[in-house]
Order: sequence, then structure tokens, then C-alpha cells
Amino acid sequence: MRPLKVDGARDLGAQFTRNPHRMAGQDGAYSIPLGAGKALWFFGDTLTGARTPRESLWFPGGASLGPGDMSGFGLIEKLCTNTALILDEKSGRDGLRNFQYICDASGALKQLVLRQPDEPDVIRVWCLHGCAFGNDLYLFYQLVRMLATGPMPVNFEVVGSGLAFGNSRDWEFQRIYAGNSATWWPADQPQFASAVLPARNEDIIYLYGVLRCSDGVQRCYMARVRSTDIKCLGKYEYLITDAPVWSSNPRDACCIMTGMPNELSVNWNNHLGCYLAVHSLDLTGRIVGRTAPKPWGPWSEPVDLWRVSPPAWDYPVPYPALIYAGKEHAELAEDGGRVLYLTYIEFEEYFPHLVEVTLG
Repeated sequence: MRPLKVDGARDLGAQFTRNPHRMAGQDGAYSIPLGAGKALWFFGDTLTGARTPRESLWFPGGASLGPGDMSGFGLIEKLCTNTALILDEKSGRDGLRNFQYICDASGALKQLVLRQPDEPDVIRVWCLHGCAFGNDLYLFYQLVRMLATGPMPVNFEVVGSGLAFGNSRDWEFQRIYAGNSATWWPADQPQFASAVLPARNEDIIYLYGVLRCSDGVQRCYMARVRSTDIKCLGKYEYLITDAPVWSSNPRDACCIMTGMPNELSVNWNNHLGCYLAVHSLDLTGRIVGRTAPKPWGPWSEPVDLWRVSPPAWDYPVPYPALIYAGKEHAELAEDGGRVLYLTYIEFEEYFPHLVEVTLG
């Protein structure tokens, strides 16, 4: 197991900005390998239309957006959640250029996981991670309720998270119910799956979920399930000690690391000879890595992989810089994982940035 050390890094800039959909921004940017060198990239809120010149994206006319849909605010034409594209790239060294967004029959961006008819407009379905087995796709998602006021430019509270099942033939997805609810893990439980890790050499999927606790600290927890049981909530087990010992009760789960927003990645890294977790460190602008010999840990202290320098805007931005959604895309890695490709989001710019990191 090699120590985590950075030899060099470079920011390759905002990705997916050149597309035929008049996109004004999107966040999330989870990637799910599909085989044959392709991957599904899964996004959160996606804005189409245009930005009003010299004006904050999130304060049209100088006023806060509140809880409403951004469609029709300023020059923004539409907001669509959990959109996706197919990326056909073997490496990120030249940026991500060979991609195609998934669209509906009319050619508009397709929302993969829909809000239920009984869910009000203030509920949004945001992307988490997922996995693919052949043509079958499993997408974890989080439900949030948008709020009128709060400390951020856009405010929300977590409702819970769940799982949707579909396929790569028609890109149609159905949310899976556990009993009478499609919310598998309510807001007071870890929000699985912020990262999904198929086990090496066994038929197990590990899932990582984040929970903001009463002390304000974001903590990460772990679950597992056999791939054949992924649709059955009652088959999931939750790590309660790193022995490892597992429980059927998510409220028994133990914390394995702290400091990440509700997005991260966990992958095996051949170069390091261990597991590598990548995440934003709170909202500091630091994108960090942690290593562990086993999927459950013990996890090292965070090591800086990249420090984001927010752009200087030529107009007033009435909120502090927000850097989030740091994660690795292991399917793009080179030299056995010595060269990594990470993404992050700067909220005002609102496009995924790609960073190349070369390890020692």
C-alpha cells in the first residue's frame, strides 16, 4: 500500500459546455461504467437557456430565487433534474469531448427518474450514484424539498433517498417501493448511495451514504447487499464495526469518515494498492483523497489532491464561493491509477470541472 502523494495536477476546465441543448449549467456528474469504454454520466439540476450578462445565475434581477423552479427566470428557459449523457472516452487527458445527451422523442433532455404524481413541485429528485449489470441500470437518487429562505443561494432540506431501476435500451426508469414508500432511507438516516463500489471477486455491492448530524458534521456510513438482492431493501446490511460486523438496522451504522458533502467516490486503485475515496472537504475548495486497505477502512486522514481557486467574476456575486461535488471517475484513470481524473462544481459557474492528478 503506497502513501497518497501528488506529483502534479492541472485543471482542464469546465466540461460539456459545447452541446446542442443551449445548456446554462448542471451539477452532480456521477459516472457509471457501461462497458466497451463507455460510461453514463448522471447529473443533478440542469439548466437550459442562457445566462443574463453580468448577473449572478442564482439571483436574477438581484433577488433570491426562493423555492421555485428556475424555468422562466431571466433567460433560463427550463430546469430539468437528473439528466444524463453517454461518454465515449478512454481518458480525460484532452477533456471530455465525445459525448451525447440522452433525449426524449422530441429531442429534449430526458429526465431519468421522475417525481411521483403525489409529490409537490417543491420536491426535486437529485442524482446519487448507481451501477450497471449488462443493460440493467440501478440509479440511486435523493429527494429534497426546496425552501424559501436559508443561508445558501438555493436552500433545501433532505426528504430521503431511494433506488430506481431501468435499462440502457429505452432509458425508462421506475422508482422501487419498499412497502408503501419509494423513500428507502428517510432524512434521519444515511443517504445511500452517495457512492457505489462493486466488490472485487465477489457478488457484493458496497454503498456509502452521508448524513448531516445534529452537530452539523457530515458523516459517511456504509452498507452492503448482494447484486441479486439490490432491489430488496430488507436484504441490505449496515456496517456497525470495522471488524467488519453488519446489522440489518441502518440506525446501528457506524461512521467511517467525515467532512464530505453528500457526494463522493470510492474505487480500488492499483497504483496505490488500496481503496481511494475522493470528496470535497466540506465547502473549503479542497478536493481530497483518503486511502484504506479495505472498503470499510480504516480510512486515512485527507490528503489534498487539488485546491480550487474560484474565478473572479466581473459582476457582484452575493454569496461566498461554493465548491462541492468532488469525486473521481476511475474509468478514465491511466497508468494503473497513477493518473486520476476528478470533477468538482463551482456553484456560480455551474459546470463540472475536470482535474487531472498525477500521483507519486
